[in-house]
Amino acid sequence: MKACCAPGRACTGGAGTELLGLPTVRRVAPADLPAVRHGGEPYAPAHRAMAELPGGAFRMGDAFGEGYHADHEGPVREVTVAPFAIDTTAVTNEAWAAFADATGYLTDAERHGSSFVFHQLLHPAAASHVLGQVPGAPWWLGVAGAFWDAPEGPGSGLADRADHPVVHISHDDARAYCDWAGLRLPTEAEWEYAARGGRDGARYPWGDDFTPDGREMCNTWQGHFPHRSDRPGGRTGTVPVTAYEPNGYGLFNVSGNVWEWCADTSGPGERVIRGGSYLCHASYCNRYRVAARSHNTPDSSTGHGGFRCARDLAAPLAPEGRTTP
Repeated sequence: MKACCAPGRACTGGAGTELLGLPTVRRVAPADLPAVRHGGEPYAPAHRAMAELPGGAFRMGDAFGEGYHADHEGPVREVTVAPFAIDTTAVTNEAWAAFADATGYLTDAERHGSSFVFHQLLHPAAASHVLGQVPGAPWWLGVAGAFWDAPEGPGSGLADRADHPVVHISHDDARAYCDWAGLRLPTEAEWEYAARGGRDGARYPWGDDFTPDGREMCNTWQGHFPHRSDRPGGRTGTVPVTAYEPNGYGLFNVSGNVWEWCADTSGPGERVIRGGSYLCHASYCNRYRVAARSHNTPDSSTGHGGFRCARDLAAPLAPEGRTTP
């Protein structure tokens, strides 16, 4: 198993924020957030499209023996999920900005004062804000002032990225957004059921071939990780949430682009993340497979970590965007 596929504050050697010379801060609990309504308008563009799924039994887990043993992707087992709805896309920068503007919410990255940025994405103006490298994964930099609105550190911004997934979002942040919106995070079983798009046992959301007929199907690393990207101009990073073809249930980018938080725990003090990211590559981290899974601490955030929301079908959304009683 490769170290720190998704670095957390514990990834810096066990000292977390103390190692970076930053104070530990109190996180705002979701219950502390004000309830905000938006005059009858949908509260966030991301939630104008949710796929309503019938649920049922499916085979969950790695049927090909390709996962990391420590990730516990197997054995394949039959799991049943109740009917539910799930976002067709990850939550966007535009949607998160609407939440932040309405509530004044500060993310864990903002309150802690730092987050993790991939070395090739560091903004030139942020070079003096680098706090250190992650041991065993030096391509991850702890950067003071990196957060959702400055994803590559001080000097960066979100120009032309309103429809990209919001990043530098912790599990606690994602829960706060969901609670405000009257939604929730998907369970891990719901996430995999939805990501499979009806293709029971397949390797990817679209089938077993990574590039069917030579077509690129998801946003993962191309080139020699972590030093050379073979994309035009050496590009890496997020793409719009509706990039690439949706799966059979209409979900976009459930492989690659950004890791997505789930509600489930993964061992003591950690939460499950699913889907892989723009940094996954067969030579290092093949967690863009639909059965793949990883984990991080709930206060951790990275430049490749976001989320999508779910809800019970028994609790439909009212016109103002919050659940009915």
